[in-house]
Amino acid sequence: MANVDLARVGKNVVKSADSGECVELQSLWQDQPVVLFFLRRFGCQICRWTASEISKLEPNLRAAGIALVGIGPEEVGLKEFKEGGFFKGSIYVDEKKKCYKDLGFKRYTALSVVPAALGKKVRDGAAKASAEGIQGNFSGDLLQSGGMLIVAKGGEKVLLHFIQDSPGDIVPLEDISSALSISANVEAGQKPVCNDDVCTR
Repeated sequence: MANVDLARVGKNVVKSADSGECVELQSLWQDQPVVLFFLRRFGCQICRWTASEISKLEPNLRAAGIALVGIGPEEVGLKEFKEGGFFKGSIYVDEKKKCYKDLGFKRYTALSVVPAALGKKVRDGAAKASAEGIQGNFSGDLLQSGGMLIVAKGGEKVLLHFIQDSPGDIVPLEDISSALSISANVEAGQKPVCNDDVCTR
C-alpha cells in the first residue's frame, strides 16, 4: 500500500453530481469513515458492474455510519450512469483529476491501453457485466485507471488504498468489509474462477 498524504489529497476539490457544489475531499471523511470508489469512466462497463457490486454493501455501510462515495474523472457519461442506477452512494467528479494523480492511479498511453483492455481480467469482468445486463460505451477518457481509498473518520488514517493495475482489477467485497471491521452478509457476483486459460463458473 503506497503512502497516501491525506492532508494533501484532502485539499483537492471535487464536485457533487447532485448539487453541483464543489467541496474539499476531506469534507467527505470529516464526520464519518468513507469508502471512495474511483471509477475509470462513468461509461466503463466494468466500472458500472463494480459500482453495482460495491453497492451491495451500502445498507451495511449506512448502518455502521460509513459513507459510500463514487468519484469519476470527468462528467462524460455521468447522466447515463446515474440513470442506470449502478451506484447506491453519492457521486462526485474530480474534474482536474488531482485526486487520481495524487493517489497514484496511473494513466495508460495509447499503446499500453490496448493490451490492458484485451487482458483476461477485463474479458472476465466484461463477460460478468454482460451476463447481468450491464453494458458500457467508449465515450470519455479511455486512458485513466482508478482504484479505491477508504479513510477513517476525521482522516485519522488510511484503511485501504487500492490502485488498479489492470482495468479489470477490483477490490473484493470482503476486503472492504474487513478494512472497516464490519460484517456484511452479501453475496458477491460470481466472477469466473480462472486458472490461466481454463475458466469455470
